[in-house]
Amino acid sequence: MLYWTLIFLVIALVAGVLGFTGIASAASGIAKILFVIFLVLFIVSLIFGRSWAFG
Repeated sequence: MLYWTLIFLVIALVAGVLGFTGIASAASGIAKILFVIFLVLFIVSLIFGRSWAFG
């Protein structure tokens, strides 16, 4: 999931440099959403992974 976030971030940066503002904003929005999903899944796996290991 983090891989796709970085891909969309690169697409947003390239599109922004080239002046495609619509594509850049869409790609950056997707990158933000994917990053938040990745972050939530990472935190959940840390919390539940430790509780199951010591539980």
